Amino acid sequence: MKTHWINGEFVESASRETFPVINPATEEVVDHVARGHATDVDRAVDAAYTAQRDWKFVPGIEKAERMHEFARRLRDRKEEIAILLTREGGKPLIENQDEVEWVAACFDYYAEIGRDYKGKVIAPVFRHQLNFTVKEPYGVVACIVPWNYPLLLMSWKVAAAVASGNTVVIKPSEYTPLSTLALAEMFEAFPRGVVNIIAGFGPEAGEALVKHPRVSKIAFTGGVDSGRKIAVLAAEQLKKLSLELSGNDPLIVCDDVDLDVAVRGAVWACYLNMGQVCTSAERIYVFQSVAGKFIERFVDFTKSLRIGNPLGPDVDLGPMISQAQRKKVEVKLERALQAGARLLEGGKIPPHLKQGFYYEPTIITDVNHTMEIMRSETFGPIAPIMPVKGIEEAVKLADDSDYGLGASIYTNNMEYALYAMENVRAGTFWINDPLTDNDAGPFGGMRLSGLNRELGAEGLDNFRDVKHVHLDYKVEAKSYWYPYKWR
Repeated sequence: MKTHWINGEFVESASRETFPVINPATEEVVDHVARGHATDVDRAVDAAYTAQRDWKFVPGIEKAERMHEFARRLRDRKEEIAILLTREGGKPLIENQDEVEWVAACFDYYAEIGRDYKGKVIAPVFRHQLNFTVKEPYGVVACIVPWNYPLLLMSWKVAAAVASGNTVVIKPSEYTPLSTLALAEMFEAFPRGVVNIIAGFGPEAGEALVKHPRVSKIAFTGGVDSGRKIAVLAAEQLKKLSLELSGNDPLIVCDDVDLDVAVRGAVWACYLNMGQVCTSAERIYVFQSVAGKFIERFVDFTKSLRIGNPLGPDVDLGPMISQAQRKKVEVKLERALQAGARLLEGGKIPPHLKQGFYYEPTIITDVNHTMEIMRSETFGPIAPIMPVKGIEEAVKLADDSDYGLGASIYTNNMEYALYAMENVRAGTFWINDPLTDNDAGPFGGMRLSGLNRELGAEGLDNFRDVKHVHLDYKVEAKSYWYPYKWR
């Protein structure tokens, strides 16, 4: 059984309750984990609150070395952590090996930029005065992390938060707490209480963490509905908040590109982690002049994808995270077909994979924007493909959404690329390379897709408050004080 990590120690839940973590590929129990409640959250937040009193004053160069040390320890155990990620989350091992490296790289990145600057000097309004700003930590940050990239999305929050002088309490998803808890001993690179981990469920541990009076900032990645609930709870205490929420990302394919390249990129963007990616390509718009060829090649390449045990060799796709998530995708597909969409490929459980939460990568056409599948997040392996007349129609449809997390285009035409970039509202716009992240580039959404940004310098400032300092180095009475001299 795995337990919480509080103040540098493994701690059982006060209730002694546990819950099982299920391998989505085999439906077997991987391990049992302590189930956190408000009492456990209190203990973790108190530890973080106490540690932050000193951590905020630790010099940047020392913070940086501790962050680099964490990254070194993680890389030393890369294979072990990647296997655990695969067992509890279902992504193919090769993808989880990448995820572990990305986490280490994120800590290395914030180790350096976290000590780069702490404010700026600004021009004064009078003589013998000095004005400057100081960027300060908020205090204790609640980091609530989803199951699809449990370590990567944790690192985007935790690395920036601790580099800024905050301390953190991490609440991983109940589906994937094991890999986060496996990092506990690596978090010993930091002083006790700087990083704490509480396992459990949203209505119990998560809500208690959001409501806790000593939590100053909440960083959440997840669905819009959960984000709204957290926003309401945060608003009651006027807490600082960052939300990275649902997406319904478009991908445009123009008629001037190598279709074989565009097909492979689009298939990968649709089905990476079985479509369980917030920036998955969930709507594909293809110029009519090449739509037939594109769809034919898209179907052929999708048929070649190898689905099976994610720990096995030569596997492209593993299972979905749970039976409940798979059921949501099945219902979404059925509604689209009832509304007139046409199924070209997939749409069922693979006959040779009855054990586990597998689902075939699916392709549909004859879709339009009256259909739910084109207007809300699917978070599963369904690729709706819609022919369009040209770039203006493609861009209009791509921007016809309540969401705005990411968007992609394949084109060699710079005018097409920049026209789409300027007219599609999305936090990230990819040109000829969908879904690639950059630690130095801010990540987050517009419209319903979220508030604030992670990664980059913007991600660092997301965890810092600003203080303006006004200094007059000459002590003298001011002419504008009482009594007033009327002009």
